[in-house]
Amino acid sequence: MDLSLERPEGFLYVRRVGARSVTVIDREITCSFLLAPDRAVENWSVTAADALDASHVEALLALQPELVLLGTGERQAFPAAAFLAGFLRKNIGIEVMDNAAAARTYNLLAGEGRRVIAGFILPAA
Repeated sequence: MDLSLERPEGFLYVRRVGARSVTVIDREITCSFLLAPDRAVENWSVTAADALDASHVEALLALQPELVLLGTGERQAFPAAAFLAGFLRKNIGIEVMDNAAAARTYNLLAGEGRRVIAGFILPAA
């Protein structure tokens, strides 16, 4: 069996997820960030899911998503209801999962050409 490396083209993709970092293409990111198919917004000022509230919704909505994936670290942790409601009021779906699941789901949806935004919460250094 021949193995070959195939890299997705046309969108930013997650290559690796670790406990304290996420690698986007070949760049390791060690602080919380937002990822869209066409850009990464680094230094997202969130260090835990329970710190998210309605004021954080606008940063994600500014990226014009049709769906938001929230990676909450090594384990799934749900943010406050006010944060989730901010998306539901705009008819934008939001799914909460651990970072590894968010990365897999993001790669699949971005590869299909969907306007998905992933927020990855990483522990403060």
